Amino acid sequence: MPLDDIYKEVILDHYKKPRNKREMPGAERSCSRNNPLCGDEITVFVHEEDGRLADVSFTGQGCSISQSSASMMTEAVGGKSIKEARELIRQFRGMMAGEADPGEDELGDLVALKGVVRYPIRIKCAVLAWDVLQEALGDGEGFASGTSAH
Repeated sequence: MPLDDIYKEVILDHYKKPRNKREMPGAERSCSRNNPLCGDEITVFVHEEDGRLADVSFTGQGCSISQSSASMMTEAVGGKSIKEARELIRQFRGMMAGEADPGEDELGDLVALKGVVRYPIRIKCAVLAWDVLQEALGDGEGFASGTSAH
C-alpha cells in the first residue's frame, strides 16, 4: 500500500473514531476557536498534574482534517510536560509551514497530516486544534475565545 494511502487511512480513522472527543468539566484550562472559512469549531480541555498534561480532550465539529488533527493532537500531547507539549506544537507547525520534514520517529502518526501542506487552504484546518492548545497553555496571540484557567 502506498504511503499516501496509509496516511489517508490514519486521518480517516481518527475522523471516524476520534480519540479523546469529550468535554472535561474539571479542566484547569480550556480554549475555543473557529475557522469561519470552513466552519471548523474546536474547544480544547487540559487537565494538569505536576506540570504535565495529564488529560487532554476536545469537542467540536468540522472537516475531516480539523477533527482528525485534534484527535491526533490529544494523543500526542497527553502525558507530556508543558515544555514538551510546546516543543511538539512548534515541530508540528514547522511541518505544516513546510519548514521541516519530520518523519514518524519525531512525530509518529502526526506525519499523516504532512500531505495537507500540498493544499494551502486546508493548512488552517490542520493547525486549528494546535493553535487552540497553544492558547490554552497561555502562549497564544489573543485570538481565542473562552480561554480560562479555572
